Amino acid sequence: MATYVLVHGGGHGGWCYQPVAKILRAKGHEVYAPSLTGLADREHLLSAAINLDTHITDIVKLLQYEDLRDVILVGHSYGGMVITGVADRATDRIANLVYLDAAFPSNGQSLVDHAGEVILAAREKARVVDGVELVLYPGEDPMEFYGVTDPAQIAWMKPKLTPHPWACFEQKLVLGNEEAMRQLPISFIFSGVQIENLTDEIRSQIRELTQGRFWEIDTGHDLMISEPQQTAEALLGVISQ
Repeated sequence: MATYVLVHGGGHGGWCYQPVAKILRAKGHEVYAPSLTGLADREHLLSAAINLDTHITDIVKLLQYEDLRDVILVGHSYGGMVITGVADRATDRIANLVYLDAAFPSNGQSLVDHAGEVILAAREKARVVDGVELVLYPGEDPMEFYGVTDPAQIAWMKPKLTPHPWACFEQKLVLGNEEAMRQLPISFIFSGVQIENLTDEIRSQIRELTQGRFWEIDTGHDLMISEPQQTAEALLGVISQ
């Protein structure tokens, strides 16, 4: 049986993985889906000190204190920044890195560097609360629900979304053990949004890089909410290949 650690993206929390975690646990696997500091059930810890390093440390400490090894470490969206940093700091505890429609950063990159116009657009609606610049406030625009279109799913997720500290997106990732961590097996799961940008050449490169651990799910960015069954099946596929 495998151990999955599921890391959420910006504005979300561990709650977003509930449907997927239920499926994985039913198959007998161990699943951890923590919320990052300052978000969701940990929003009471919000402060100006929170940045990308804070969130990397959140997950590194989880691995250490739960003594988790051979972990399938999954990151969604901004979570790709986090899991890359975690792999650098806790390389010996990771069995596979799974980028779930996620950022796949290089050393020295921030999410702003990686996502460009998309993430900068989010800053246009930023608010400063108690000295913390926050972005990704949930609103009434359906596009702000990350590609989820089902009314019942939106009703479930809307009250759980929380604004995200901008500093996390602006801070550059610093890798100190890059040569070793880049040797870890990796997998990619893409949503329909990213699929549109994949040429045959890019698909071929990804399949080679991942040794075939590459899935496409034709749905919105929050595929763990809109298509939990397909997402769980892809995550199960990571350990079967």
